[in-house]
Amino acid sequence: MAEDQIRLDKWLFFTRAFKTRALAVQRIEAGGIRVNGQPCRKPGRALRPGDEVVISAHGALRVLRVIAPGTRRGPADEARLLYEEIDG
Repeated sequence: MAEDQIRLDKWLFFTRAFKTRALAVQRIEAGGIRVNGQPCRKPGRALRPGDEVVISAHGALRVLRVIAPGTRRGPADEARLLYEEIDG
């Protein structure tokens, strides 16, 4: 995978959208995630900066634009730099 890409499940974990990567995988496979308007059930789907991710989880709908792929699951302040929240 290119340097500016990251797996969807890893990115969701790094952004702290899910507590564990396994929970992110479960949600993706259950159909609760859309990438660029298309349903996505593949945890290995590559994300790039500019992609739009819609998360339906925890009783809420979040729309996030990918700003950076990230390299680790850091503190919340660091995670916030990986995405831009879009008003759905």
